[in-house]
Amino acid sequence: MDAAVEAGVDHVSAYALVVEEGTALARRVRRGELAAPDGDVLAHRYEIVDALLQGAGFDWYEVSNWSRPGGRCRHNIGYWDGGQWWGAGPGAHSYVGITRWWNVKHPNSYAVLVAESSLPVAGFEELDAQALHTEDVMLKIRLRQGLPLRLLRPEERERAAVAIADGLVTNERERLVLTDRGRLLADAVVRTVLG
Repeated sequence: MDAAVEAGVDHVSAYALVVEEGTALARRVRRGELAAPDGDVLAHRYEIVDALLQGAGFDWYEVSNWSRPGGRCRHNIGYWDGGQWWGAGPGAHSYVGITRWWNVKHPNSYAVLVAESSLPVAGFEELDAQALHTEDVMLKIRLRQGLPLRLLRPEERERAAVAIADGLVTNERERLVLTDRGRLLADAVVRTVLG
């Protein structure tokens, strides 16, 4: 992290390691060759990164993203703010309207399909109203400006009050904003609010 700061970058993304099923890492963890990431260690490392970056003039604007003034990643903000996009290339994902789709992952397979004038789509899903709402809450609460309370249903507002009482979020100008502790537990906050 020091090297990134010293290089003069204006944006840093720092995500916790997640062991994805079906990967070589998951197989090595399952066989006991590698230890699974420890939640307490990951939280401590997050706090170190946050302190280092804030000390270097970065502000967090999304749970895993920090920037200097003017350095926010507009591309990623589009995802977190419910934007739509077309992806191109092997493994690329797209999201337009209520439909999300993803391309085949292997470059050779992708090239063959494109050469045949076939869509290189591996799969798709259409999101219903509940899925759209869940995603909206899950993504917007990660942003520094928080989740507008008007987007929550009455029962979700009641559950949000529990998260406020637990010190995980605050109500800032009618928006739920994660506290420092809440940023460490963002997924749990989402589960609490959504029930």
